[in-house]
Amino acid sequence: MSFIAGKAEVIEFLNELLEAERAGARVALDTEREATEPAMIEVMQGLQRDEARWCIMLLRQIERIGGETSPHVGSLHAKAMAIDDLKARIAFLNRGQGWVVRKLREMIPRVDDQTLYTDLAHMLSSHVANITIANSALV
Repeated sequence: MSFIAGKAEVIEFLNELLEAERAGARVALDTEREATEPAMIEVMQGLQRDEARWCIMLLRQIERIGGETSPHVGSLHAKAMAIDDLKARIAFLNRGQGWVVRKLREMIPRVDDQTLYTDLAHMLSSHVANITIANSALV
């Protein structure tokens, strides 16, 4: 049995995602700057653009429903940047993407706002696709 999430819970959830997306965007950008393989650079550029797009969506949704946006960057950034091997870093980043997928799958059925529901569903499918794309940079 699931319940519809309340406004405060949704805002907290969206801010948690926002912090994670900021971290993911920064990791992708920093990794792209360090990469030398064209395929890895391309994957990181695409991932960074996508993460930035979701940051914008989350900011707009939080503001639309009357919440305050978090100014923070998730801890994933510092943890990922401590990994020197770029492929290992991308694998770690992908685990972060998997975390976002799990969180979205848990929350989406509890969202009663159609606009937010649609945006989160798109974010979910995008993250699932990005995991596959990032895995291609690991081979």
